[in-house]
Amino acid sequence: MTSNTDPYIEIRPYNDDEIPAAIDRLINDEEFINAILQHRFSNHAKWFTTLMTPFVKIYLKIKWAKLNSVEAIQLEVKKYLEATLDSTTDGVTYSGLEKLDKDSAYLFVSNHRDIAMDPALVNYGLHISGMKTVRIAIGDNLLKKPCATELMKLNKSFIVKRSSKGPREMMKALGTLSSYIKHSLDTGNSIWIAQREGRAKDGNDFTDPAIMKMFHVEGRRQKMAFPEYIKQLKIVPVAISYENDPCDMAKALELYEKASSGSYEKSEFEDIESIVQGIVGYKGRVHVAFGDVIEQDFETPEALAEELDRQIHDKYKLFPINYLAAEKEQEVKDGVKAKLEEKLKELPEGAKQYLLDSYANPVRNQA
Repeated sequence: MTSNTDPYIEIRPYNDDEIPAAIDRLINDEEFINAILQHRFSNHAKWFTTLMTPFVKIYLKIKWAKLNSVEAIQLEVKKYLEATLDSTTDGVTYSGLEKLDKDSAYLFVSNHRDIAMDPALVNYGLHISGMKTVRIAIGDNLLKKPCATELMKLNKSFIVKRSSKGPREMMKALGTLSSYIKHSLDTGNSIWIAQREGRAKDGNDFTDPAIMKMFHVEGRRQKMAFPEYIKQLKIVPVAISYENDPCDMAKALELYEKASSGSYEKSEFEDIESIVQGIVGYKGRVHVAFGDVIEQDFETPEALAEELDRQIHDKYKLFPINYLAAEKEQEVKDGVKAKLEEKLKELPEGAKQYLLDSYANPVRNQA
């Protein structure tokens, strides 16, 4: 059983022995069951969904009875992911996986375009190449509901506490996070983390040096110099490219509103809507490029961030829509032009440039 002295208990994913109880809590979570009912029976009357509640609970109890380990849950997720990729993409390709050692744990730092799909695609590539899946860093801003926390911790996610109040609490949270990342790598568990907090809504994939500093908090505790400690982490930059971003118009509207009114207020369920849209929306072709393990000496977090950016920009796969948006001379089919024009037509005048930039910036960053 889990020890009470576990220093990571508040942030880490569930272990095998904790899974049955977590599933039980999910099945008895009214908000979770209501969300399923609303999704599944959205066209039915309220009395019907109320009537269906006990049946849904019984169905889930039977269906999930065999899910008693992390691996069992991941194999179940894999089934849904494969069906999703079949229906929402025109194929997913990978590069660079052959350079990774199957027996090593890596710290994968990727660009961030989609909340759920980015780590899922990295995981899928690792899985099909015979490697262990990653533990996924997820901000506590996405875990406002208990059922969301249960779901994420069941699927190898660990929590990044962004909402910590006060310097002391923040430093403690950073120390625990940094230590947990090193502990995971030392015990053979790879990590996925985004290169910055929040998605790159403008298509500009730049690493936040603060995240590189966070990696070294545990190194400082161990009295290790930044370059020496960073090499131990086996950082691998990852560039994820979507031919079509299912959330592109929502991102453009958000940036436009921020620019025109000075602020943007998220609606209560906006993050959940973004997650759902990112999963079920059409993505076109998708490419995931794994870069080279960072083995050089980098003296500062800023220099390390620059190397991550260099690899991510260089390995980002550009599609015809990227060249079209950047007005680069390329043979672009009429269908691509029509699709882009269709998107632009639906946006207010001031938001159009934000959408174009989201596709054009990866081209500019490679120049």
